[in-house]
Amino acid sequence: AYEHQVELVFSRPGKPTDNPYIESFNGSFRDECLNAHWFLSLEDAKEKIETWREEYNTFRPHSCLGDMTPEMFIEKQVKTAEFSTLEYS
Repeated sequence: AYEHQVELVFSRPGKPTDNPYIESFNGSFRDECLNAHWFLSLEDAKEKIETWREEYNTFRPHSCLGDMTPEMFIEKQVKTAEFSTLEYS
């Protein structure tokens, strides 16, 4: 980071409000995946976590996206971008 002149800024200890989005995600991940499964091996953990991640990123509506799934949100953004491009052609 220092070689590329990237400034590292860390959250303050005990201040989850510094990054509420990741704290919300961490809570969902912990409640819906980590606390809901027994992991019998590293491979088992990888499979269960990947299944949860796919469901979370594909099928589950998110309030920050206007209660749309990420796929629906992306489709809407692509259509909006295509429409705005056609408008100026």
